[in-house]
Amino acid sequence: MDISYLIVFALLVGALATTVPVFMALFFTGLVGLSLAGIDPQIVVEVLYRSMDKFALIVVLFFVLCGNIMTTGSIVEKLIKTANALVGFLPGGLAMAGVLACGFFGAISGSTVATVVAIGGFMIPALIEHEYDHSFSVGIMTTAPVLGVVIPPSISMILYSMISNDSLEALFLTGFVPGLLIMAAMSLYAWFFCRRRNTRTSKRVSLQELLAVLKESAWALLLPVLIFGGIYSGLFTANEAAVVACFYAFFVEIVIHKDMRVRDVKQVVVSSAVTSASLLVIVAGASVFGEYLTFQQIPNLVAKLVVAKIHSPWVFLLAVNILLLLIGMFMDIISATLILTPIFLPLLAQFGIDTLHFGLLMTLNLGIGYCTPPLGVSLYISGAVAHRDLIYVARSVLPFLVIQIAILLLLTYCPDLVLWLPRLFYGG
Repeated sequence: MDISYLIVFALLVGALATTVPVFMALFFTGLVGLSLAGIDPQIVVEVLYRSMDKFALIVVLFFVLCGNIMTTGSIVEKLIKTANALVGFLPGGLAMAGVLACGFFGAISGSTVATVVAIGGFMIPALIEHEYDHSFSVGIMTTAPVLGVVIPPSISMILYSMISNDSLEALFLTGFVPGLLIMAAMSLYAWFFCRRRNTRTSKRVSLQELLAVLKESAWALLLPVLIFGGIYSGLFTANEAAVVACFYAFFVEIVIHKDMRVRDVKQVVVSSAVTSASLLVIVAGASVFGEYLTFQQIPNLVAKLVVAKIHSPWVFLLAVNILLLLIGMFMDIISATLILTPIFLPLLAQFGIDTLHFGLLMTLNLGIGYCTPPLGVSLYISGAVAHRDLIYVARSVLPFLVIQIAILLLLTYCPDLVLWLPRLFYGG
């Protein structure tokens, strides 16, 4: 093996281990790698420009803005109220409402972190106040926000499609069935757990009260309908859907709900710009490192090495799942998607694995990483909300991680569950 490969790998791992910001670690590692390969470092300027000059990134920016609008206004509160009216009377109903609310919010925001902050920040205290088990409350509302990246629109799916050149609309469709499976499995667990413990339930709402709640929340519930109805009816593209969603959310919060003032718009836009900028600098840093990988043909070398050692697609997928779960413990989903996708793509054709199927598996694997120590962001957010330490939160999420990993394995070896909707809409 070329000694330069070892130097670059050691530099990257060392930088990440010493908590150097991810974008800087990727940028400088890529720059050193290109220099060691005898390539003019000035090419980095062109690489940085090309990495930012991608229309797909507009989708990310506007969905971040849309999520911040909903968090600032009352759309989140109305989504939770609707979910509670639908299932709150069941054993574990309030917890189920939290899971459904994560699904609703994920269908608009595309971010796990935003979902933990918006839904978890509201639901964890509410569950504890209604005498739900503390550990259960923290666990379910830390792990359910994985729906933010599984149910489209998903920021990580957008970045994956940008690299793989898959249809973004088709890739979005892969997330619906897995999202529903996660919601159903976690709600079923909540029902059994709370029924066994005789957890207090809410009074069943009458049909008239349910209709009143749905009427109050109608504008909020129409937002995901507008996004997906517009995309799959052909009225507008996924890129345009993000812009339409932002204008709709602003209109509803300012004019209809009147829970956001015009002077709040500046704060929301600035906050979204800061969040978007942090994502873009990671994309830029990863693009330099990706350029080094491309010049050295490292993805092809890895592909040859893996194919020589592994001959079964089943074994390959199992190995990839384990690897991605481990990587998710130490790296955020954006960075991991940008770094690993170019490495794995050449392998998929060798084993006859559909790139859409793999995109969903990568997204779910790395999404689970938000809930695994030592660097799972969701653990720290929930810990801050519940005033608990990392060890307590990590123990609380274990039953729910088992559920999500079981669903991951089901989706891994039953690709038709993932590809059914894309085939229905696009064929093939």
